[in-house]
Amino acid sequence: MTEAARREPGTPCWVSLMVRGLDATKDFYGELFGWEFQPGPPQLGPYVRALLDGREVAGIGRLPADRGLPGAWTAYLASDDADRTAESVRCGGGTVAVGPLDAGDAGRLVICSDPSGAVFGVWQAAAFPGTAPVAEGTPGAPVWNELLTHESESVVKFYRTVFGHEPGPAAPAGQDRVALLVGGRPVASVRGVGTALPRDRGAHWMTWFEVADPDAAARRVEELGGRVLRAPEDGAEGRTATVADPEGAVFTIVRSAGR
Repeated sequence: MTEAARREPGTPCWVSLMVRGLDATKDFYGELFGWEFQPGPPQLGPYVRALLDGREVAGIGRLPADRGLPGAWTAYLASDDADRTAESVRCGGGTVAVGPLDAGDAGRLVICSDPSGAVFGVWQAAAFPGTAPVAEGTPGAPVWNELLTHESESVVKFYRTVFGHEPGPAAPAGQDRVALLVGGRPVASVRGVGTALPRDRGAHWMTWFEVADPDAAARRVEELGGRVLRAPEDGAEGRTATVADPEGAVFTIVRSAGR
């Protein structure tokens, strides 16, 4: 891995989805985003990497048949030392659920949850650096990750302790939203939504994917067997909608502001 490909610790570097029906899920996202697929590391079980214009942008794996877990997208944050980060997670009040373990020669991973219960991954890259860079505004590419939780303050302290994130400028009055900065650059955000947090999901990381037309993409989600949870609307970030795939994995589609 070149130095140019290396992500600074705390930077989102990969997104991965675990589902029960791998083939049907590939069909859904292939139709929605134009993804193609290639096999991933065999150590991860049935797992594929999604390609956009030949570049790896996301992963999809099959859940163990004996586990009644819901499908969900997981954001991975970069680390120079997955074992040390896992220990920092524990010391900070989080939980380590899986790992640290090697994914062949690709790298080393951990699956954790923060003190609010939001699940995230840790990725120490070796041969595989994570999401490949694509042109800005490319439909089908992951473009942002946001943590939705009850309130931001305590959760931001956790990520600052574990990854060294610096909080960004204060949000406008009445908004509980904090940008997480790495090297002075915003890489993710934490939004406190209070009682609006879905009871069936709790605190969770949300991945945003770029689309050319959120209204058309939302209709396509429904045609493919998914659901629209929040209809397209305009906001500071652009035009967004919250949707779920046929297995219930939730994500945001966005036409970024300025496009």
